[in-house]
Amino acid sequence: MNHFYTIRLNRKKIILSTVIVLAAAILIWTQTPSIMAMFTKDEPAALSKGNEDLEDVAVTFNISWGEEKVESILEVLEKEEVQATFFVSGEWAERHPDLLEAISEGTHEIGLLGYRYKSYLDQEPEQIRQDLIKAQEVMDKLGYEDIRLLRTPHGHLNEEIIELAESMQFQVIHWNVNPDDWENPGVESIIDKVMEQTENGDIILLHASDSAKQTAEALETVLPGLKNKGYGLITISEMVNQAKADTELID
Repeated sequence: MNHFYTIRLNRKKIILSTVIVLAAAILIWTQTPSIMAMFTKDEPAALSKGNEDLEDVAVTFNISWGEEKVESILEVLEKEEVQATFFVSGEWAERHPDLLEAISEGTHEIGLLGYRYKSYLDQEPEQIRQDLIKAQEVMDKLGYEDIRLLRTPHGHLNEEIIELAESMQFQVIHWNVNPDDWENPGVESIIDKVMEQTENGDIILLHASDSAKQTAEALETVLPGLKNKGYGLITISEMVNQAKADTELID
């Protein structure tokens, strides 16, 4: 059976996932309770895991500020012949069009982090809409049209936010493997967390902002390590396309 895990949010009461295998890999906020569900077109949902029956994983990066770490990360990706998905804020893209071009020329996929990288939980729906519109306008002006992948700033989201994003034709993308590389816990710590936690269909969250000082070095071991374990490293769009298979809801 082909599975695609998503986060489906409940408006009225706190529900924590009872899927123990996944709970350790998913960030759960007390202000945005969540459960795990299969990909469904009938309810607003954020994709957090792909097909667990396929040996594919997606390596993703967030960039909201800085310019010092992107090139070294791109060099490792090129060396290992890996295509990744980069989620960038519109504000960062405006300031660093050359780096955005380098990402694109490396045949990597580009998604949005909104424009200002300010939590959508702290904004009214119209403010969120305007933030997304501005981000789209910036990307269109830079020549990157029709970007439909969205990761909400800080990963903060609720049902209303997902509904709004979907009404604007965005596919909201979350993650389920997070080594907290932006905290610089040590190269070995980043490597160990990714290698120990990653399973079929996982979406790995990494960072290419200046705060992530150890990520590029960790990638030199992580990328070949994942390949050696038999994983195919795919983009988020490839993972979403796999989600066209028949799915069902997990209660």
